[in-house]
Amino acid sequence: MKKPPIGLYAIFFMPWLLAELFGGFYILSYLIAWLGSFFIFYLTLTGKIKELPDDRKVSEQLMRPIFLVQIVFAGYMCCTSFFYFLDVLGYQDFHKNPILTLVDQNRLMLTAQCQRYYCLAHASFVTGVLLFMKYPNKQRYHIDADKIANLLLITALISLPVSIACYLVPGLSQFYFQLGSLSFIAGTLALAYAIPLKKMANTIICLILYFFNFYQALISGYKEPIIISVLVLGIFLYPNYKKVVTYFLMPFLLCLFMLLPTYNRVFRENSWTETTDQDEARSLAIDAVLNSKKDKLNGQDDSNWEFYAFRLSEIDMFTIFAKSTPAHIGYYGLKLLEQSFTAIIPRAFWPSKPSTEDLVMERVYDAGVVYRGSSVSAKPAFVVDAYLSGGPFGIVVCLLIYGATAQLLSIQAEKLFGGYVLGTALIFSGLFQILWRGLSFEFLINSVFWSYITMLVIFKIFKTYNVLEEV
Repeated sequence: MKKPPIGLYAIFFMPWLLAELFGGFYILSYLIAWLGSFFIFYLTLTGKIKELPDDRKVSEQLMRPIFLVQIVFAGYMCCTSFFYFLDVLGYQDFHKNPILTLVDQNRLMLTAQCQRYYCLAHASFVTGVLLFMKYPNKQRYHIDADKIANLLLITALISLPVSIACYLVPGLSQFYFQLGSLSFIAGTLALAYAIPLKKMANTIICLILYFFNFYQALISGYKEPIIISVLVLGIFLYPNYKKVVTYFLMPFLLCLFMLLPTYNRVFRENSWTETTDQDEARSLAIDAVLNSKKDKLNGQDDSNWEFYAFRLSEIDMFTIFAKSTPAHIGYYGLKLLEQSFTAIIPRAFWPSKPSTEDLVMERVYDAGVVYRGSSVSAKPAFVVDAYLSGGPFGIVVCLLIYGATAQLLSIQAEKLFGGYVLGTALIFSGLFQILWRGLSFEFLINSVFWSYITMLVIFKIFKTYNVLEEV
């Protein structure tokens, strides 16, 4: 893989710089920064700046950081704010609100400012990824290709009950999420292997696992697990079933984006009370989705605009933090990192350890995002914590490290587990799924640290039982 001059990566920062030059023209500045992320996607996903890995076809390496992590993390961070931007300009359901004739210029200014920060974060993230993206790797171990399909199924079947056991043991709840995610990825990947190999028993078991996970996503009350369930299945099936994924799963994914707001709203309204169980709430939510068009014809308001403008994107929260810091609250410096490393220590060794949730929410209260005593949880995203730590400089440093970490973890997993399938597609995507979204410093650093320990444990198990053989 040809290594480009480091100075060439400066082109990623040109949209941010251009948006800053037009910072006094809020609408234009926002649009430059927003479109700048699409420009970065174009440069990276087409290999214009650095060649894409050529050890596999593009369709067979989509779980690597330059593809999936960037698309989900940066796409969610940078591209979903457009609905909020339209709302600021007085639009609702893409129609100008006749009541709002004046635009809040301060709100518009903060929106453009935060979008510029998003563009800067995107540029820094991909720079971190590309600086360390080097494939193919020299592998220390390998596994026979004939064993992979059964190994994936066994991994899915074992990690699921182990994750449930971790949930029941005090102090091990975080491993419940890691191993549960690993089980889902392993089962979905096993399904994608079993179908073309025509392994009927494997296919049936994997389908049961997949629909079990999909059902759990439906009753979680959150949109991300449902979307990820379909997205991951499509990525794994795409190399062998391009037409099916393109003409069926992708439209289905688009429909989910349109229908999930109504489903989630109705489900939460009913399930998060003591009067309705989850199954009944799910049925009511599905009925609401199916009858939404009928309700509109009858003149009932079933708009999802509030979801698209305020919940699909986190820019509204970001503007509140940007307004208060550093004007009223100084930058945190290394304080958030210190709290993050404190969070890594198991409570079994430190019974009086401060609650991570309380530590994170303290800066949320200080900024006025929510009021103290409120039952609402509003944890800041990774880019917000990067900004709170040191402004634009903090964003550049933290997002460079973020991108580099994701890439190095993927490479390490491929070295240990004999290549892309077990390394990146299974272990990296299963254990480090938190990198797809990027939460607060304390939660992300804690999860990545213990996921790395889990990866080493799984590697030791595979090696002990001769699943992996030295090259």
